[in-house]
Amino acid sequence: MKQKSSLKSTIAVSLNNYLDAGAIVAGASGITLWQNYLGLSEMHLGWLNAISANALGAAIGAIIGGFLADKFGRKFIFTYNLLVYMTGVLLVMLSVNYPMLLCGFLVTGISVGVGVPASWTYISESSEVHNRGRNICISQMSWGIGPMVILFLGMLFAPGGYLFSWVESIAHLIGGADLTGDALNVFSSRIVFFSLFVIAFIAWTLQRQLEESQEWKKAPLTPPEGGTAPSSTAHKGTEAPSGAVGGASIGGANASIVDNIRALFTNKIAVRTVAYLAVIYLTWNLVASVMGFFLPHIYETAGGVSNEQANWLSCVLWFCTVATTAVLSQFIDRISHKFVYVLGLLVAISPWAMVVTTGIGSTASLWAFAILWGIEGGLSVQIFYALWGSELFPARFRAGAQGLMFFAVRGLSAIWGLVFTFIYGENGEGFTLAAWCMIALLLISLVVGILGAPDTRGKSLAQITKERYGEEL
Repeated sequence: MKQKSSLKSTIAVSLNNYLDAGAIVAGASGITLWQNYLGLSEMHLGWLNAISANALGAAIGAIIGGFLADKFGRKFIFTYNLLVYMTGVLLVMLSVNYPMLLCGFLVTGISVGVGVPASWTYISESSEVHNRGRNICISQMSWGIGPMVILFLGMLFAPGGYLFSWVESIAHLIGGADLTGDALNVFSSRIVFFSLFVIAFIAWTLQRQLEESQEWKKAPLTPPEGGTAPSSTAHKGTEAPSGAVGGASIGGANASIVDNIRALFTNKIAVRTVAYLAVIYLTWNLVASVMGFFLPHIYETAGGVSNEQANWLSCVLWFCTVATTAVLSQFIDRISHKFVYVLGLLVAISPWAMVVTTGIGSTASLWAFAILWGIEGGLSVQIFYALWGSELFPARFRAGAQGLMFFAVRGLSAIWGLVFTFIYGENGEGFTLAAWCMIALLLISLVVGILGAPDTRGKSLAQITKERYGEEL
């Protein structure tokens, strides 16, 4: 019965990953349409990437959401956060100028960041010992299904697509019969973002029905100085009374959050764990963030294909990610995590090695590039970051630690997104140099990951916490 319950809650919470990756790819698949409609430069595109769910927006949200989830509970985030997401998506849908579009990307990105630490934490805390890896993989599958669906819709609604006549009808109904050219074409992207609004509403409805995490309810609010918190200081109840959230008064929120931050930064084991996970995730994510936002644009410029063909390539990439993750979910709780981690990074390096040796100018090389990176996505570092990030910290600051790391990673990814536009060039003339940068980053993730990979398979969260931190936390 518990296994069924954890699977149900995992699916509900995993919709956040669908919305995360979906927001990134919805922007990416239609970025050329927005560029033409608003007359944007490559630098404008770099800023859209920098403040979006792909980078800075999510970074800001993560550091806020992580510590709020530890203070007020995981359900508190699920109750309110997707309302912010829907607001951001609406801003993008209705954008008529660059500042409005930028604001929509930022608000959506902040909501994505707020939800990520609570989501991965909740999935681990509600999972059985021998299904924790499987449930994280299910979450990762949702991260792949989102882009696959969004790209497929993008192809159907794109100018020249099978359903573009339907887009034209809606555009003329809203914008008038004289709407033509780029102003008409961009409606295909508006409709794609509307699909995210619908999924966000469904996810919000499902997540409001979830019970609070038992791990969080049993965790101490603030332990007495120099000792272990007595059980009487644990979170009480599943619903917040009037004037309180998660059973704690709002007026005491700041003190508790500060205590959790202090506990995180004064514990040497926790600090080393943050450093380890941040390095392996950052070096991988600097590559993945570029792939997530710029890949269709790269296909069109460096590969010389049409927008529709670029979206087909990306759609197949995400299908390979979902299929690979589905297979991995059946075995991850029974095989060596370090082995899978190494295998995933070796696969990740291979398409970039192909770029620097043979290039991606031919159709065959483009397909090989897409398929290899798709398989990598199903074995990716993000799976292990989500798993280890929710296993290697005590419940008191589990979400906060993840939020802190996510803030650092996505924030630096924002800077990297701007740097990448300079390396890549207006028409992909710097793609080979960019590929060497990608290989170097992935090699760092590989080496550091091998050196510090933990052995947590088959252990409960309480057992892992006791082994790493003793009885104090």
